Amino acid sequence: MLIDSNAYIGHWPFRRFEYNTLEALSGRMKAFGTDRSVVSNLNGIFYKNTQHANEELLAAIRNKRAYQDRFIPFAVINPIYGGWRDDFKICSSDAAIKGIRLYPQYHNYDITNPFCVELVKMCRDKGLPVVFTLRMVDSYASSWMDIDKEWSLKDIVPILWAVPDAKYMIVNVANSTALSKEDTALFKKADVLMDTSGRNITDWTDLFKRFGTDKFCFGTHSPILDYFSGLLRIESLGENEAGEKIKDLLRAGNVKRMLGI
Repeated sequence: MLIDSNAYIGHWPFRRFEYNTLEALSGRMKAFGTDRSVVSNLNGIFYKNTQHANEELLAAIRNKRAYQDRFIPFAVINPIYGGWRDDFKICSSDAAIKGIRLYPQYHNYDITNPFCVELVKMCRDKGLPVVFTLRMVDSYASSWMDIDKEWSLKDIVPILWAVPDAKYMIVNVANSTALSKEDTALFKKADVLMDTSGRNITDWTDLFKRFGTDKFCFGTHSPILDYFSGLLRIESLGENEAGEKIKDLLRAGNVKRMLGI
């Protein structure tokens, strides 16, 4: 089985994307043998009211029965926007929604903002993973109107210390994964998954040694990145790096455990 933990529909204001509809994403999934995809709506990053983007996503998925069997929706919430608690109540009460995505850089709040911490605790209490993205697009090739700071893994650490018993997914790990000894120990104890879309998910021997084989899962970051690289990083693993049992954890096992599917 193959589950993509990190895909999107919707639009990006600074670039035209292909494969950014459920129909197009379904085609990519079929071409590469992906059974299911976690999907969220890029529009939620830019809409003032993120709940409108969540409504768009759910309406699109419910438009076809086949979509309901293949797509796993994650909602976008902005904890410094008025009414966000109501948004969370709506999203967390919908059985289809399996996680919450947060974008502190785009919504302009610190990762330890009290409202962010409160929201993460609410997700923890509902058993919903919280997703943070280290990089949406390459800042070097981005518009001057986009953000110019990319995160490294250490930028996520403060929220893990604040809420160590929540579930976390950290996607597009494009920059440094270096952590202090104490922070590494925290990561190893925490319920954390990092997807394979990021360019720094390459030295598997070191990554497995530092974090463990239960900390990674297949992800494409599609349509922003090409669909195949995240899968190639798994399938190209040599026998001395990972056997089929570990590959199956990366392909689907680890994310199935986290999402309870």
